[in-house]
Amino acid sequence: MQFSGFLWFVLTLLPLVFLQRLLHREIQSVILLITRNPQLTIGLFSVLFFPGVFLHELSHLLMAKILGVHTRGFSLIPQPLSDGRLQMGYVETEKTDILRDSLIGLAPLIAGTLFVAYAGIHKMQLHTLWNVLRDGQVDLFWMGLGLLPGIPDFYLWFYLTFAVASTMLPSASDRLSWLPFGLWVAVLLTLAIFSGAGEWMLANLAPFLDDLLSSVALLFGLSNILHVVLLLPFFVFHRLLVAVLKVDVRQV
Repeated sequence: MQFSGFLWFVLTLLPLVFLQRLLHREIQSVILLITRNPQLTIGLFSVLFFPGVFLHELSHLLMAKILGVHTRGFSLIPQPLSDGRLQMGYVETEKTDILRDSLIGLAPLIAGTLFVAYAGIHKMQLHTLWNVLRDGQVDLFWMGLGLLPGIPDFYLWFYLTFAVASTMLPSASDRLSWLPFGLWVAVLLTLAIFSGAGEWMLANLAPFLDDLLSSVALLFGLSNILHVVLLLPFFVFHRLLVAVLKVDVRQV
């Protein structure tokens, strides 16, 4: 298929968005049930994801510097927002053109996928598990999971990969310039097609973009595996705490 990479990209990105939010909620619920202290919960949650938040905000900062965009503020201190969400950190940049704004917003995803590629594929060989699972070989997948702890420094790389993969998706503020940028790209592609460059793009650009999206989809798939592996024990532990304490987070 000419656009199979795009299909895999979408099929792995959408679950990652859902799994990230669900896992964050379960972790926060477990910490809050144990501590009964919202401020302490925020602190512990932030410490848990600090490597990923640091890389996320640092990538914004470095991309802004590379593109010559002035930055006004940088923080890694978590702050609750008025809508109930938790802002883990931020980088304030001056408003520029939609191209540079889009690249600054995309920086955490670029940095995060590069780190997941290095740690997940080079250090932990997780791509093998993903290929086995994608081929439907569930028994081999579970067997491979059991062998992972034998990899040198596995738990360190597992934690770092999880922390980065779970915080690499751009926030709503990071995506503000994506819609106008996407519209400009769509207009340019339309003009190129009507000018007769459509066949050339299909022959020369489409294979490259499809391979790129396939590679990114592989990394998203590895991130999905990490989230599922951690979501199950946190989900069960959350329900056990509710059963033992006779209280849920909405009542704490």
